Amino acid sequence: MRRHVVSLEKAALTAIFLLVSLAGAAQQPQRQIVVSIPDRKLALLEDGDVVKVFDVAVGAVQTPSPSGDFSIVNRLEHPTYYRPGVVIEPGASNPLGTRWMGLSQKGFGIHGTNQPQSIGKAASHGCIRMAQRDLEELFALVQVGDAVSIRAERDDEVAAIFSTDSDDDEETVLAAIADDYTSATEPAGEPANKF
Repeated sequence: MRRHVVSLEKAALTAIFLLVSLAGAAQQPQRQIVVSIPDRKLALLEDGDVVKVFDVAVGAVQTPSPSGDFSIVNRLEHPTYYRPGVVIEPGASNPLGTRWMGLSQKGFGIHGTNQPQSIGKAASHGCIRMAQRDLEELFALVQVGDAVSIRAERDDEVAAIFSTDSDDDEETVLAAIADDYTSATEPAGEPANKF
């Protein structure tokens, strides 16, 4: 009888522990990183809302970034760079910069750069490069297990994430210029030719 009471107590404590753990996990925001290869931008989303957008470098034509859904599998501060025959310790000449967030596709990650002029270009060996300050800000906000979606095409979802008021302003300005041009070139009282 005593054995059954102890077993029931253990089961009750285990159930309480699991419920508390699940409640804590439910309160954690759902974070996702979305990278748009054509926009050369990275967005951090929490619970579906855009928190911040960063300019990035993506893979060059010869060494494209992978597209698909991944997760962050490791995070390193002051990483050492390795490739066959080459080891570069942390520091100014390290091509990974000050942080590394490894993706679930082996060999690919989000990292800094020792070539800040490459940001905004298709210039990497497939990884996502960030400016140091942006990288360190993102690194502080994400965790192992967070989702990463790298998108090769600008579909409606990607456009919605990366659209800005300045995009709308640019379209408005271009439309106004076109209207001004049409008005200035049309003879008064005659319709414009439509070809």
